[in-house]
Amino acid sequence: MIVTIDGPSGAGKGTISQLLSAELNATLLDSGALYRLVALASIKHAIAIESVEALVELARQLDVTFISTPKGVEVTLAGEDVTLAIRTEQVGMQASRVAAIAEVREALLQRQRDFAATGALVADGRDMGTTVFPDADYKFFLTASAEARAERRYKQLAERGESVDMNALIADIRDRDERDQSRASSPLKPADDAVRIDSTDLGIDEVLQVILKHIN
Repeated sequence: MIVTIDGPSGAGKGTISQLLSAELNATLLDSGALYRLVALASIKHAIAIESVEALVELARQLDVTFISTPKGVEVTLAGEDVTLAIRTEQVGMQASRVAAIAEVREALLQRQRDFAATGALVADGRDMGTTVFPDADYKFFLTASAEARAERRYKQLAERGESVDMNALIADIRDRDERDQSRASSPLKPADDAVRIDSTDLGIDEVLQVILKHIN
């Protein structure tokens, strides 16, 4: 069984996907983390966004592991725990630019599909139901208003002790939405057969129950 959960940044896909994968005893694919890992590696190695061949090589050679822990999914890159490092605003913005490069998306496509080889899978991303797993058994598109997503992100950053401007967050989210929706390769959009869920006024548990109801 393959379940895809797509949607824009800050819609709650990651949290929902972790909870759902645990509920279904399924493997979790955080595709956004793969792009964030390429972005982080590009920053570490000072590779410009225009250096497409170098970025593709990074994507092909990513030494990454996802480890489930009681606190969530731990992500390692070349043996280094980068779980928090890939969630910074700088890496997030760079990941959005990296994800717009068709050659990088192609380099990561088969790696993502390989996650389904081990059994049940919950795949979280922006094109899981449209491009990576078009024949998935269940597809969901999770969204929320830009303001609600910015508020959630603000709380996450505040808990980490980071200072951020709410208006800047909203502007960044809208810019990222525009970039994701307008890119030529696999733009962000709901699959035709996806169940659409607006989580603006819903809690995490409420969203999870809506999804489980459809699956059951």
